[in-house]
Formats: sequence, structure tokens, C-alpha cells
Amino acid sequence: MPGEVTTAEFRRCWRASVLPALRGVVLDLGAGSGIAADHLADGVEWLALEPRARVEPALHARLDRRRGARLLTAPAEAVPLEAGTVDAVIASTVLCSVRRPDRALAEVRRVLRPGGVLVFFEHVAAERGTWTSALQAAYAPISRLVDRGCDPHRDTESSIRAAGFATVEVRRMRAPGVLGTVEPLIEGVAVA
Repeated sequence: MPGEVTTAEFRRCWRASVLPALRGVVLDLGAGSGIAADHLADGVEWLALEPRARVEPALHARLDRRRGARLLTAPAEAVPLEAGTVDAVIASTVLCSVRRPDRALAEVRRVLRPGGVLVFFEHVAAERGTWTSALQAAYAPISRLVDRGCDPHRDTESSIRAAGFATVEVRRMRAPGVLGTVEPLIEGVAVA
């Protein structure tokens, strides 16, 4: 419907409003093209985590432009950093794709300093019994194969809440989906 906010617009607004406030050492889980770096303040030490050695050219360009930036080649379930060395972690539409979200979130907690934050923007499973949920469940096996492991039917909010953070704040949103569905989204902050 005209006038509805798309997932891309929600994500763009989230980046612009949340990421500039991050300070210190910031780990970007599944950095992709590295677009998050464009929103980080000067002086932030940006660590771009990607599971594959072959990364997007845009990520290399952003790494080259940002002083002190580093590429870490590892899965989110095995972050190659010492415990308590990160001030913030960015998870932007990445927790749907990790093989073991519980393990990835345990790693996030491990590398965060006390009081450090996980800021997240994720698409999540729709409410059970809805048309969107049925479509997500049917599409999930295909999506996991063709979309870098993305599982659109994953209950990421529950995973974050169960990960042992001191506090978790979540805001739910909905964007237009395919075939008359809605895409459920969450954004929020979890404090270690």
C-alpha cells in the first residue's frame, strides 16, 4: 500500500539514529558491504566480522577508508577476540543467518565489556497461525539454501531475551511483505 514504510526504509532510519551514538570498539557481525561504518562516529574502532574470506568489494573499500578498521574472518559463533574487549556489537539482519544463534549471542556477550551493548535490527518470525507465519515456514528451507542461510521463520527476539543480557529493550514493527503478508521486524538494545 502507498505510504507504508518498507523494511529498507526502517533499516536506513535505524542506522542513522542508532549507530552514530556508538563509541569505542564496535564489532559489526556479518558486516556485508560495511554500510554500518558510514554511520559510525570518527574515532570508533570498527571491526568487521565476516564468515568468508571472500568479501564484497564495498567492504574492502570501507575498511581502507576507516582508520583502525579491521576485517575479522570468522563465523559469529567463534569471534576471534578476547573476552570483554568490545564496547558495542551491531547485528543488522544477520541473526537470521547464523547457524547457531544461541552460540553467536553467547559470543556477543563474551566479547562485550560489562555495560556494553548489542544494538540490533532483525526480521523475525511472524505470529504463529498467521498467513505470514505459514509462508515463512514454507519458504525457510529454500531461503536457507539460496539466501546465505537466512531463516525468515526464526524467533530471534526470544533468542536475544534468553541469551543472558542484563536488560533487553525491543520495539516491534511491521513492513509490507510478499503475497499480501507483513514482514515482522524488531529493533532494540541488549545490555551486557
